[in-house]
Amino acid sequence: MRFTSLTPEPISANPPGAATKALLTQSWLDLAFLHWPVEPADVATLLPKGIVPDTFDGVTYVGLVAFRMHRVGWLGLPGLPYLGSFPETNVRLYSVDSEGRRGVVFRSLDAGRLIPVVTGRAFFHLPYLWSKMTIRHCEDTITYTSTRRWPGPRGAHSRIVIRPRERAERHTALEDFLTARWGMHYSIFGRSVYLPNTHQRWPLYRADLLEYDEDLIRSAGLTTPVSAPASVLYSPGVSVRFGSPLRAGSFHPPVSS
Repeated sequence: MRFTSLTPEPISANPPGAATKALLTQSWLDLAFLHWPVEPADVATLLPKGIVPDTFDGVTYVGLVAFRMHRVGWLGLPGLPYLGSFPETNVRLYSVDSEGRRGVVFRSLDAGRLIPVVTGRAFFHLPYLWSKMTIRHCEDTITYTSTRRWPGPRGAHSRIVIRPRERAERHTALEDFLTARWGMHYSIFGRSVYLPNTHQRWPLYRADLLEYDEDLIRSAGLTTPVSAPASVLYSPGVSVRFGSPLRAGSFHPPVSS
């Protein structure tokens, strides 16, 4: 099956440019990136209308990303120390629109604060879910836990334990494909939208996955991985600025090749 003949924008570890006017500011801290390859045709129907899977060497990826959101701020206002700071774990896919803009599509976003969850669902139509979550450092390991509260399925959970190793001074092409994403695609009132972001180059560390137990991927409408992740990375984090939403160009429906 052929999804597009358009060449997407180049993959770059460095941001394409600063947002001229920041709609949102925040920091993403203590990130664990886990990724598995999947066939593009298996996830194509889960993306917004007119958006297609982005691929690397013929496959796309499903990501499970756990981290700490820190001090979300709106329209240049200072970030909120309590309501704007909470753990989050998302399930995401990789996407591209007809303008060639690469991004991610979130299938679920579990977060540890109820008010940001309600705000994200109401104003951005994003699949935020309220969960009980923790992030704990113990010597050289980091443990991320999540148990869903609302709206469900209640009890959907994850437990991830990683041990960061050496810093990736030179990223592989796949590591940049999975992490250097300068926007997200989502649907609002039936229209596909692209929300650009910018931040400094990711500081990445390769990591060992010591424990892993989750059903968030299955709860997000995807097949539960049966193999170990193809990539496990850690980052201490970055400061992020989101620009204004842009209308996402749409592809025609896929056609058989």
